[in-house]
Amino acid sequence: MDLKEKLVSSFMAFEERVDVHSDLHDIRTNALKNFENKGFPTKKEEAWKYTSLNAILKNDFTVFPKQENAIEFNQVKKYFLHEIDTYKLVFIDGVFSSHLSSTTHDGIDVCLMSSALTKPKYKMVIDTYFNQIASKDDSLTSLNTAFAIEGAFINIPKKKVADKPIEIMYFSTGNESALMVQPRNLVIVGENSHVQIIERHQSLNENPVLTNSVTEIFAQKRAIVDYYKIQNDNSEANLIDNTYVSQQQESHAYVHTFSFGGNLTRNNLNFYHFGERLTSTLNGISILNDKQHVDHYTLVNHAQPNCESFQDYKGIFSDRSTGVFNGKVLVEKEAQKTNAFQKSNNILLSDKATINAKPQLEIFADDVKCSHGCTVGQLDETAMFYMQSRGIPKKEAKALLMYAFSNAVIESIKIPELKQRITKIIATKLGVNLGFDL
Repeated sequence: MDLKEKLVSSFMAFEERVDVHSDLHDIRTNALKNFENKGFPTKKEEAWKYTSLNAILKNDFTVFPKQENAIEFNQVKKYFLHEIDTYKLVFIDGVFSSHLSSTTHDGIDVCLMSSALTKPKYKMVIDTYFNQIASKDDSLTSLNTAFAIEGAFINIPKKKVADKPIEIMYFSTGNESALMVQPRNLVIVGENSHVQIIERHQSLNENPVLTNSVTEIFAQKRAIVDYYKIQNDNSEANLIDNTYVSQQQESHAYVHTFSFGGNLTRNNLNFYHFGERLTSTLNGISILNDKQHVDHYTLVNHAQPNCESFQDYKGIFSDRSTGVFNGKVLVEKEAQKTNAFQKSNNILLSDKATINAKPQLEIFADDVKCSHGCTVGQLDETAMFYMQSRGIPKKEAKALLMYAFSNAVIESIKIPELKQRITKIIATKLGVNLGFDL
């Protein structure tokens, strides 16, 4: 039995476990039908032209973890932003870990998706937001919707500022020989509210893991959402991350993606504009080696006038690693006075490293300012010679040039402790001590 057949045949038992009579029954059933019809994406689809799941799907994944596999904080402390106080939502093999988490209902909700989906007090919120912006057509999003039960639920009411960052951590213990998990996150940020969120998926050993994650983010009028994705996993970890962002008038949404590790990583990032004078910012850094693969697929749908979007993706690829950037900006006829900027800059450190880039603009308005660009090259030999002539060893000179190449994205990080953490990870990836006080 292949993975698709296993998932489809398990659906009825799953629904009986979570309540077949729930309000979500029709949503789940329709989502499963879409997945059953389409199956897993293949390279025959234009959007997946450079990314194949075939090798991954050959694993015999366990699709429902049986119970929480307890781990202690000292085993995973290094993955948390422990330099500052944060709210924490921690999941082990897809199951919530209460003793590692720090949740709250004090003015804001930082709690579990399973609670929001089942408790009457959240019914109005779920009816209003759950599965409203996520694609009904995408097969992997549909698969997640069909089995949605656990993940992070974050609700920031009007005029509230989350008093500390929120960390969402998904750990895989490796107690299963191969594990598939499907977390579902829902983030609602009310008018004039502000939140900072850090999300990480981390395997604790080398057993294969497939994570199919969906996150829906709703930024209401004048809300500020600052979202950070840290992807620095083990060599057998595979992540498909589907993120959907809905923005209202004068909101600011920032999504920063740091892809440093894992076997295969696919980021589907979709922004939808439902108000004027808003700003969308998509930043990313990818530093890969060995045979690692990362695929960034972005969409910014400008549907209202006087809005801005900025995309800045940097990639550094060595050995046989592969990068993909497929960025699309869609400017609809009504979206006059749009300002959209997109660029993808990449460095190849090996003759066998690969980057496939496809920046796209589709513009149906006539009073806009839009640009896109892509560069692929190697390190500047003149700059290398200059630094070496000043006594800087070749390895350090190379690392400094690559750090400078990434610096614009690093500087966009608004949490100082996280900026230090990302800088340290980059130094480790580059194999040098860059001399920063960490």
